[in-house]
Amino acid sequence: MTINPNLTASFQKVFQTAETPRQFFAPGRINLIGEHTDYNGGHVFPAAISYGTYALAAKRQDNIIRLYSMNFSESGIIERSVEDLAFREEDDWANYPKGVLLYLQQASDKLTSGMDVLFYGDIPNGAGLSSSASIELVTGVMADIMYELKMDRIPLVQLGQRVENEYIGVNSGIMDQFSVGMGKQGHAILLDCNTLTYEHAPVDLSEHVILIANTNKKRTLSGSKYNERRSECEAALKDLQQELEINSLGELTPDAFEQYHRLINDPIHIKRARHAVLENNRTIEALRKLQKHDLAAFGELMNDSHRSLRDDYEVTGKELDTIVEAAWAQDGVLGARMTGAGFGGCAIALVEKDKVDAVQAGIQQHYREKIGYEATFYTATIGDGAKELA
Repeated sequence: MTINPNLTASFQKVFQTAETPRQFFAPGRINLIGEHTDYNGGHVFPAAISYGTYALAAKRQDNIIRLYSMNFSESGIIERSVEDLAFREEDDWANYPKGVLLYLQQASDKLTSGMDVLFYGDIPNGAGLSSSASIELVTGVMADIMYELKMDRIPLVQLGQRVENEYIGVNSGIMDQFSVGMGKQGHAILLDCNTLTYEHAPVDLSEHVILIANTNKKRTLSGSKYNERRSECEAALKDLQQELEINSLGELTPDAFEQYHRLINDPIHIKRARHAVLENNRTIEALRKLQKHDLAAFGELMNDSHRSLRDDYEVTGKELDTIVEAAWAQDGVLGARMTGAGFGGCAIALVEKDKVDAVQAGIQQHYREKIGYEATFYTATIGDGAKELA
């Protein structure tokens, strides 16, 4: 991936300067399997994708930070001083980079001068491919390099999550920021969200593609039932801790869950915890299947994952269920599931390369008939994590 001269020209026009900015990129992510397991102390299996967020930056002589997004051009340039980076509702999208810069400023005495930053993202907004983590990490890597902070990557990833949790107010786990920050071309990441131990796993897609299907139903994560699901799992864990010395649902095997789920008082909480435990087990199985290049078995695990998210965790909804069930009916699809937090956003399908067009047409026809509008499809390669572009 190389510097985009068109974005350089846009930067110079927006900020009325002849200066050539430095360019940075952070990917979005898909999660191949392991949904809503990250904040439950389990494993996830995400991959960075070739769509993402670009940031073009040049330092200023004063203490003014000027932020502009080509995706939200109607907002114009949002201007704040480095001493005034507190959350403001009216700053909308700019709160994400502001939060990163604020926390980096608190961690270092080097972030004193201002900068001009232009953002451009080609991740569909609200699609569930982690555009917020992408803007957080591209800002973090940009500031780390521009201000010579010399931060290790994992603390930078954790800072991005902290922005999401404390500054924005969304109770998300570490997966999004980790996969955006630590991605590797041609590899997925098996990540233990409890310990942050991880391994890159090669994903052989020589004869298959990952088809991303956007339902075009927008999600607003902080306004969804995401935080509710998290508190339901915490309540289940608390009940289990009456007899079990565990710190997270991710520590339970499926057999142990069957033995002890009687301790959970609320039948809804049993369903939520069952998903967390069995989905975590599916991620570990998924790694084994991919190491053996058994994509058919991996596809079955994807299908099981979606059913669990639909029936036990109840985060899919009509649009995602329609698109995934349509994919299951197509010849050439090894597996399909929702990806991301749910409540809209995207599904992914593992599809034989020579059948992609027919699969896409079949899903589209069914989706249009049942939902009343079209889905959007694209294929993404698995790429690197956040970095400066050469």
